[in-house]
Amino acid sequence: MSNAFSFITDTATLAIFDLQAIQHRKSDTADWWSIQDDELDEMNKGNIAFIGLGNDGFYTINLCDKIEDPDVRININCPSGEVFIGAGEDTTGGNLEPDDPQYRAGEIIFLPIGDYEVSLKKVSNILFISIIFSKAKLNKFENVLRLD
Repeated sequence: MSNAFSFITDTATLAIFDLQAIQHRKSDTADWWSIQDDELDEMNKGNIAFIGLGNDGFYTINLCDKIEDPDVRININCPSGEVFIGAGEDTTGGNLEPDDPQYRAGEIIFLPIGDYEVSLKKVSNILFISIIFSKAKLNKFENVLRLD
């Protein structure tokens, strides 16, 4: 897997999720994930990865096969194989989802249906991301994920 793209966020948050895995939040408020208990619950169920980036702004995603010494590892479920990677504010909610490329800050990639481990390494405004098959479906985070 080798791919690169950029996005802009004004919530200093990266979101990674399968569109179907978080579909149950579509009719929820647009900012449901700003409630830390809801954010943590969905992450621990493996439905979504939220990673606080420390700053708003422009980021480049570099999808790669492997990351040495990642800053973050999180498991996600991919029931449809349509995975959004981009700005947290484009997370499904408020009867919207990031399905229109004209109005989203990020990209949708396609993966085989299954469970994955997402590894991320942040170097300035570049986010190196590896997504590999995993046997684990859940996470056991006690706190939300925030990078400096």
